[in-house]
Amino acid sequence: MAISIRKLLGVAAAAVLVTAGGLAQAQQVTRMKIQTAVPTASIYYDLMKRFGDRVDKMSNGRLKMEILPDGAVVNAFEILDAVDKGVVDGGFAWTHYWSGKNSAAALFSNPAAGAGTGMDQLSHMAWLSQGGGNALYEKLYEQGLKMNIKPFMMQPMGPDPFGWFKVPINSIADMKKMKYRSPPGLTGEIFKEMGITAVAMPGGEIVPAAQRGVIDAAEWIGPADDMILGFHNVFKHYYLQGLHQSSDVGEVLFNKTVWNKLPADLKAVIEGAVMATITETYAFNVDRNAKALEKLQKEHKVIVHDTPKEFFAAFHKATNLVYDREAARNPLFKEVLESQRAYAKVVVPYWTKINGLYYGIGAEAVGAK
Repeated sequence: MAISIRKLLGVAAAAVLVTAGGLAQAQQVTRMKIQTAVPTASIYYDLMKRFGDRVDKMSNGRLKMEILPDGAVVNAFEILDAVDKGVVDGGFAWTHYWSGKNSAAALFSNPAAGAGTGMDQLSHMAWLSQGGGNALYEKLYEQGLKMNIKPFMMQPMGPDPFGWFKVPINSIADMKKMKYRSPPGLTGEIFKEMGITAVAMPGGEIVPAAQRGVIDAAEWIGPADDMILGFHNVFKHYYLQGLHQSSDVGEVLFNKTVWNKLPADLKAVIEGAVMATITETYAFNVDRNAKALEKLQKEHKVIVHDTPKEFFAAFHKATNLVYDREAARNPLFKEVLESQRAYAKVVVPYWTKINGLYYGIGAEAVGAK
């Protein structure tokens, strides 16, 4: 039976409408505001901007993220609640910022001395992705913090230096005379267990506090970010080997209601962009921090010291004491700590030997000059 021209035109028009509707739906733009806990000058803010740009390109413009600096909407320590309540769509900070709500949070972004296990940054990341850590990370937000959050560990930026001092230290006794800016939560408790006066404050407040004499020493993230914030203008003695945050991993948080509304392909875009940022962060850390350290020494006359050896044993002892005490009163903390300790028994013997190779190669190359 012949089909009339009118019917054919009708079918064609309907097909065009369906196609146009599909394209319109495909090009629907989702916009997110992401509040960070770092200033715009931070290299980690730069990495977040790159993350947002990567998501934009990978989604062909369908998902756009506005990356905001510390304080743009809320203060750094208020980011979690802001994301949970939908004040912002997402946030960037560190889990130990929320350890006041549940101490288990401290074990994900900043486990002190590798949670007392000997794990370094890379083996800690292996625990997260391969050793069951990410499942416990999800459990932290769902059950431990009871937050409407979808989290991702994204920026492995450690290890953090022990920090900056107005005068050199040779012992724990020297440091007991000082007020030291430390990360909040259990890390501060570890220092206090050692008899050190620890004070918590956001990064942007550290240099002004030191200028006013409120603190005598401080740690932040690393040479590049520390130089941007002007630590070298107040302090001239820098100790690179920090036990308190031998791992330091920044996280990106999304409001779970917002996350659940995303189509599967946009969720996959974010997940892929997270993995890319993990890789990029490692490269940034090596490059930016090495160049910054050289500049600090040559141009700003900063003196770089090794952390006194007695800190290693004392800090490790205090870490296990504080962590065992916390595990006895917080079941989730105990579960996470036991997972890390079990994984470390397998990984640390191998990885320590491998790292010994690189230390040997580096020491030989530097010594040969």
